[in-house]
Amino acid sequence: MKFTSLTTAASLLLVAFTSGVSALPANTLEQRDVFVPPIVEPHAGAVWTSGQRRLVTWDISDRPVNITNKIGRIMLRRDDLTTPLILAQNFDILQGKIQVTVPLVVEGDYQLVLFGDSGNFSPTFKIKGSGVQF
Repeated sequence: MKFTSLTTAASLLLVAFTSGVSALPANTLEQRDVFVPPIVEPHAGAVWTSGQRRLVTWDISDRPVNITNKIGRIMLRRDDLTTPLILAQNFDILQGKIQVTVPLVVEGDYQLVLFGDSGNFSPTFKIKGSGVQF
């Protein structure tokens, strides 16, 4: 009987200590917002030529205070697939613009994908002048 009382007392103490620990306030994480800035350039119907330097711009006027990821990357997209071509990377998306070199690709319709907090697509534009045909 003595063993049962000792076990009960120890169990009660354990419950009391663990209840106190779980009642402590948890560390709160800083709230962050996802930023999806719309791409302004290239605009719908724009025509770029392979080898040119072009300015990609996006609207940063509605940016939140806390952004999850400010490090940007721009990739090329064709049809429904993002290609492995990286046109720019490791830049601050709060700049709102960056110069890129138009890659040597098959002539056609493309989009840019701006990654940072999220990935968003530019309007569809044309790349011409590569001379590559399949």
